[in-house]
Amino acid sequence: MRTSGILLPIFSLPGGYGIGCFDCEAYKFIDRLKQAHQHYWQILPLGPTSYGDSPYQSFSTFAGNPYFISLDELVEKDWLSADELPPKEENTTIDYAALYNTRFTLLKKAFQRSNITADGEFQQFIQEKAYWLNDYALFMALKDFFSGNAWQQWPEDIRLRWQNAIDYYTDKLQENIQFYKFLQFIFLKQWKRLKAYANAQGIDIIGDIPIYVAYDSADTWANPYLFQFNEKLEPMAVAGCPPDGFSADGQLWGNPLYNWPVHEQQNFSWWISRIASCFELYDVVRIDHFRGFDEYYSIPYGNTTARGGHWEKGPGMKLFHQIKASLGDKKIIAEDLGYLTDSVRQLVKDTGYPGMKVLEFAFDSRDSSGANNYLPHNYDRNCIVYTGTHDNETMLGWFKSILPEEKDALRRYLCTDTQDDLKLLDKSICLAMQSVADTCIIPMQDWLGLDNCARINKPSTLGGNWCWKMTTNQQNDALMAKIARITAIYGRTSDFAAE
Repeated sequence: MRTSGILLPIFSLPGGYGIGCFDCEAYKFIDRLKQAHQHYWQILPLGPTSYGDSPYQSFSTFAGNPYFISLDELVEKDWLSADELPPKEENTTIDYAALYNTRFTLLKKAFQRSNITADGEFQQFIQEKAYWLNDYALFMALKDFFSGNAWQQWPEDIRLRWQNAIDYYTDKLQENIQFYKFLQFIFLKQWKRLKAYANAQGIDIIGDIPIYVAYDSADTWANPYLFQFNEKLEPMAVAGCPPDGFSADGQLWGNPLYNWPVHEQQNFSWWISRIASCFELYDVVRIDHFRGFDEYYSIPYGNTTARGGHWEKGPGMKLFHQIKASLGDKKIIAEDLGYLTDSVRQLVKDTGYPGMKVLEFAFDSRDSSGANNYLPHNYDRNCIVYTGTHDNETMLGWFKSILPEEKDALRRYLCTDTQDDLKLLDKSICLAMQSVADTCIIPMQDWLGLDNCARINKPSTLGGNWCWKMTTNQQNDALMAKIARITAIYGRTSDFAAE
């Protein structure tokens, strides 16, 4: 079945008191997706963000971002009053510093008024999620207690998780620990209700899982043996990508690398729990940087750039055989972008997962993976085609940054001589939609015809990323009718007739 969808992060939704969230605007967007006859809503990771505000650098791979909790619902529960909420303004940029300084004060008021510990559903939740929730809640309470410092800077006894220290701080910080458990309980209830609504409208959610976890996370603090750490619990090497046409120094992500032999000895149990948790949240899971399971780029810890790294072998099919044996067949997308070797291609083929095709890469000489991989006439059906992803320029912005001859090559491919960038954008979207790929995902910014002011992320940079928000009036009836019409023309819907 040919399908299509829209990529839009939760934080980019309108409303939400400074950031998109699980409020009425999220439900309205689902209604818009249905109106546009889309099958998928693709989002970015839902975890609590840390340094740099990136959803790919989270304090926990299992937890949800408290910023996404609908404050309006907390008012409905009488845990907050309407006059305690900030002004509801139509902002187009997220101010994460303001959120950090104000949002948790409001959420703590709601917690203190909730009497949540008397809630039987809450008690069941903390028992079911104890395998990650206890460590996460204690970790966050400790971060607050130690003025936000990374766990690597904590006193030795709790940094190394001595049992007497665990017991001491668990008792000392009990109220704050309960607060962080409360946030996860409310987050999950609100998200599951939103997802159920989406599914009832025929919309499936495509979620996103980063291959790596953050160094400063509950995951590494609670499970240091799963990572390539020395006896001081410092990384021996960190993750990133080698230099390419987009970055002369490569990308230094700084995430700790996995100790894959230990994972294998444990039958990949941590990974199985991680994937299982994702499928509680999403209908389809996109695994970021899939090539890292075949080979991963290892950069010596302390390097200031990604230069000087080397490739190491990953777990390969052993991990995915175990996922299938433990969880059955799951809908997974392999983010197989970047420089691909024959062994990476074979791994994607062996898993049977659809890979990704990015239209921009077919005409951009900066991409190291070769245009032929991304030209639509070379696709097979088992793939997901995008105009661009959250890490790329918007199409309109990209038109302004590529070489004139590259833009001419795109025009030739589209059999057009138009000099109008908006017309070229429409033709590019249609090119993706008409391709043989089973699924086509278009970022909302491209449907809206926005330039790089609406770009989500510029890799290897800090500041100005993950900030773009859509406005309420941008998702109008005319645009949804246009999306529905194009979707029908190229046979990506069974319930809408082309006019």
